[in-house]
Amino acid sequence: MNSFIDDKISERLGGMNFGKSTAIYKFELIKRAKAAARIAHPGVELIDMGVGEPDWPADEIVVNELSHEAGKASNRWYADNGIPEFQEAAAMYMEKTYGVKGLVPSENIIHGIGSKPILAMLPICFINPGDILLTTVPGYPVTATYTKYLGGEVYDLPLLESNGFFPDLKNIPGPVLKKAKLLYINYPNNPTGAIATRDFFSEVVKFAQDNNIVVVNDAAYGALTYDGNKPLSFLSVEGAMEVGIEVHSLSKAFNMTGWRIGFICGNAKAVKAFATVKDNSDSGQFRAIQKAGIKALNNPEITKRTVEKYSRRFDLLVGALNETGFTAKKPGGTFYCYVKAPSGTQDGRTFNTASEFSEFLIKEALISTVPWDDAGKYVRFSVTFEAETPEKEVEVIKELKARIGKLRLRF
Repeated sequence: MNSFIDDKISERLGGMNFGKSTAIYKFELIKRAKAAARIAHPGVELIDMGVGEPDWPADEIVVNELSHEAGKASNRWYADNGIPEFQEAAAMYMEKTYGVKGLVPSENIIHGIGSKPILAMLPICFINPGDILLTTVPGYPVTATYTKYLGGEVYDLPLLESNGFFPDLKNIPGPVLKKAKLLYINYPNNPTGAIATRDFFSEVVKFAQDNNIVVVNDAAYGALTYDGNKPLSFLSVEGAMEVGIEVHSLSKAFNMTGWRIGFICGNAKAVKAFATVKDNSDSGQFRAIQKAGIKALNNPEITKRTVEKYSRRFDLLVGALNETGFTAKKPGGTFYCYVKAPSGTQDGRTFNTASEFSEFLIKEALISTVPWDDAGKYVRFSVTFEAETPEKEVEVIKELKARIGKLRLRF
């Protein structure tokens, strides 16, 4: 039976077919598989390696700052496009953490209610019907989704291990380049863990200049780098300010996912375009949260402690995965370990996709991962699993290794 609303739904959401698809979103499949595994194996603890957010809460000094500021009458007003103090703190953070100098807080920086809304709004700033977004896959799909909503097109750039998980910018067809308006990249990269090099960013700048394309670097994991790899901003490369913008989030580096605070920085005209769209989309993040964000940005030792923890966990995880047949390497950044999925089991079972293996791993071993089949069969292990102490981390990885070992995987 049709409802009054059926023929009113926009075509971008499917029109009359909205809500009738039987396709199940990947993360919903994982959620269902987890629930089924818990029922099938009562009393066995799930090892959740699929989590895409920090396992620690925000630092105590940040929480206290929010508590201190939340009840102030002066913070009750709409924040609109942000308070100047946050922009100033973000500019100082970019200089101290990434060496990016010369950002004018009032012109080159605007806060956002997390990086996700920023990435959703950016196509509104640049994409007209028929324009093309170049986007890396696998990856975070928000900018691509909104490009399609606006009547734009999306051209995928596969991230292949053979190319260091960098996009191939040299073999994009000419007709695509002529219509391309935006290039979305994400380094450090989710899910591959790859980090950009200065040479790669320089190549991106030249590509953008030659093809008249705006660059968006999603730097949500920017400060999470390991083993001597220093955080690198796209904006630190010569020419980047001319062609691009960078999106930063406090979610990952400062364990503030639910706080919804981030910022966009870079080319002044692009930032102004974003500010215009934002001003017509939201009324800004609560001033007290922005002030807590300032406290975080001014205390980079919070990130240092988090990086030390993830680095320690990666060393344990990579060792365990390699000992059970995987080919794993410690990533340069993020909190993800991206590995090729096995082809099957030694008793004859075959995995045609990474999704099939991921479901098998949950059902048979109560280990949750995230599968990616966009550019080969891979699974993503996260080091944000629950473990209160370093000793508990060792226990979790030891149990993970034992469970995987019993599966007798074939590679």
